Amino acid sequence: MAVAHRRTRLLVLAMLLLVYTFNFLDRQILGMLAAPIKAELHLTDTQLGALGGIAFALLYSTLAIPLALVADRTSRSWVITISLAIWSLFTALCGLATGFWQLFACRLGVGVGEAGGVAPSYAMIADSFPPRQRGRALAIYSLGIPIGMAAGALLGGVLASAVDWRRAFLAVGIAGLILAPIFRWLVTEPARGRFDPHVTIGPGSASTLAVFELLAGKPSFWLMAFAASCSSLAGYGLAFWMPSVLIRSFGFTLLTASQYLAALLLVGGTIGVFAGGWLADRLGRSDRGVHARLPAIAWLITAPLFAAGLNSASPTLAWLLFLIPHGLNILWLAPVTNAVQHLVPPPMRATAAACFLFINNLIGLGLGSLVMGRLSDAMTAAYGSDALRHAALAALAFYPVAALLMLLAVRPLRRDWVG
Repeated sequence: MAVAHRRTRLLVLAMLLLVYTFNFLDRQILGMLAAPIKAELHLTDTQLGALGGIAFALLYSTLAIPLALVADRTSRSWVITISLAIWSLFTALCGLATGFWQLFACRLGVGVGEAGGVAPSYAMIADSFPPRQRGRALAIYSLGIPIGMAAGALLGGVLASAVDWRRAFLAVGIAGLILAPIFRWLVTEPARGRFDPHVTIGPGSASTLAVFELLAGKPSFWLMAFAASCSSLAGYGLAFWMPSVLIRSFGFTLLTASQYLAALLLVGGTIGVFAGGWLADRLGRSDRGVHARLPAIAWLITAPLFAAGLNSASPTLAWLLFLIPHGLNILWLAPVTNAVQHLVPPPMRATAAACFLFINNLIGLGLGSLVMGRLSDAMTAAYGSDALRHAALAALAFYPVAALLMLLAVRPLRRDWVG
């Protein structure tokens, strides 16, 4: 029986990881295809930044909370399945867009779908693994970010070079539509709170208002949410615009940029995400504050290394300088998402995660690429084609701010931890 339970939860984790990979593949592919899209549709960097940020994040952030509430009260696996189908459909439709506003509307649709994917997944993982293993389980799930972003970069560059950017969108969208029914068939719903027997269990026992009131009284929640938002503003902006920086400032072709970036994301990101989960599980047993201290240290190292890479004249040296911050940049994922799951009782977990993601994504994802795009347009008169690189350097200032906020969360987190 124990072996069967272990196989079941590993299958759940593997399928959630696969869906999360598609989540970030569909996000990153737009950044990889920004150059040919800009050329064909005659867009500015500000417009491209809006497509990569606010067009996606607006409904993605606002719908995440009500969809998480539905997931807490009904079937989380069904919510994820339907969400995957919706965002994959709109990803495919991006390939049919003929102008800015059509592409903007399609990106809104992608955001609507992805709003129902992440928070229910966090809750399912928390109910599938005991507390001592949750950091590592969430780290494995979070590997979907570097794997998905690397796949989006590589597939986007290869398909756009071999065919065109429209067929790249169609290909990844159709693949997601095929995955949706397979996910629902294989994934079973874990019992809520099965590893937290001391807490009263029952789906639907908490309203959104009740969850928010509980979180609102915990300083650690606000400090971690705004710290992650500052980090994400820089991180998402860099992720979206890095292919264009490589093309404009380093002289790469689209295909070369996709291979260069995919290697960085896959190697650096995978190591960083898993290291965050492993360290949180190992060090966090004796001190819950480690879940906040680890990200703060990582971000303080991230900013200067990114700056050194952006200022390097050698693509090879730049790759080595970029490798470490590509890992440290997202080391926070497992420690912080695990900490948020422990700020509330089990029946509130999906909604709590959605409240955290609402703040993080509306600020970080919504503004990251837009701010960098706007800065690039403003700096073009002074720096020409190198303006985007200078905009990226300016965005790095958000990392030390994030680190300071996360350090302030260390002590409150020890008091606010549940379970």
